[in-house]
Amino acid sequence: MRKISWLLALALPVVIISCKKDANENMVSEEVTATTGNGAPSGAHYNLNIIGVPKDKNPDFTGGNGHRIFVRLEGRTKILLREGDFDVLDANGTDGTAAFQLPEPDAGDDGVTDYSVFVRGLGKPGGSSMMTSCYFDQQTQTEYCSSGEYVVTIEAHGNNNKFTNVTNQLLYVWADVDGDGDLDRTELFSDPLDEYYWYYDNSGLKLAQLRFYPNVGTDVWEDPE
Repeated sequence: MRKISWLLALALPVVIISCKKDANENMVSEEVTATTGNGAPSGAHYNLNIIGVPKDKNPDFTGGNGHRIFVRLEGRTKILLREGDFDVLDANGTDGTAAFQLPEPDAGDDGVTDYSVFVRGLGKPGGSSMMTSCYFDQQTQTEYCSSGEYVVTIEAHGNNNKFTNVTNQLLYVWADVDGDGDLDRTELFSDPLDEYYWYYDNSGLKLAQLRFYPNVGTDVWEDPE
């Protein structure tokens, strides 16, 4: 899906369908049946934990099967995004940069994503973080980032931590690219020449848990024109 102009947009309800065991060894495999009590679908998914660590603590990279990225407990980390099977390419974001690999969001360009993304914060109340989808246009040497309601805020709520569908926010960049005052929605990896990434701005959140559900599509708002 190329860059499309939008004025207002809302993610429609998640469409949940059955899926079979994924060949990717990083997937947790079970049949998708319904939404669980924690707000996420039950079924095959890829887990990604973003772990905030203090400046004076060195992260332990052993174990975890590569399903985690370490970031500063306070401050910004740039998580570079690459197209491919779900995988952590650079787990050490404490130096300001990490890297994560994920598939093209909507390969069929039919307005329904090929997978959905859910997120929640874990830990004691008080910590929070923000995730912002961005891309750097190599032709104009300009950075475009989502703003307003399309920036994801993640907070810890003690024992009441539920997942939220953030597919529309994290798999697309919402920015006024053409300068007409309207938001333009740009799908991740829509231009192979551009660089795509998330900014993770942490304010004391120790753990953000992301789940990527293959074959669970989110129907995104279509341009009425």
